[in-house]
Amino acid sequence: MWAPRWLLLAALAATSGAKILGRCQLAQLLQHQELDGYRGYSLADWLCMAFYESSFDTAAKSAKADSSASFGIFQINSGLWCTDERSPSENLCRVACTDLLTNDITDDIICAKKIVRHPQGMDAW
Repeated sequence: MWAPRWLLLAALAATSGAKILGRCQLAQLLQHQELDGYRGYSLADWLCMAFYESSFDTAAKSAKADSSASFGIFQINSGLWCTDERSPSENLCRVACTDLLTNDITDDIICAKKIVRHPQGMDAW
């Protein structure tokens, strides 16, 4: 009786398209995308930010008091950086917020690079 339920839960988790990355796994991905030293921020800075923003969870989503929301491993905000169809956004990253919730974090990284190029840099988080 427990086996079918366990298999169903495992199947649902596998199809969600999101996962919690390990620190070393994320470090390798960030290094491969040349984030170590990008705009003066070390690999440790990026890892620390991702940990405190999402606990390395690619599907993290949080609502904000201003009716915006933050999405993905870097918690990119819908108020300025992505569009979520709920709140007005400049969508400076030209990405749907839901695209930031998958286990492919390429679009998250591209957007994070845009964010740190702005005057606030990593202080935007």
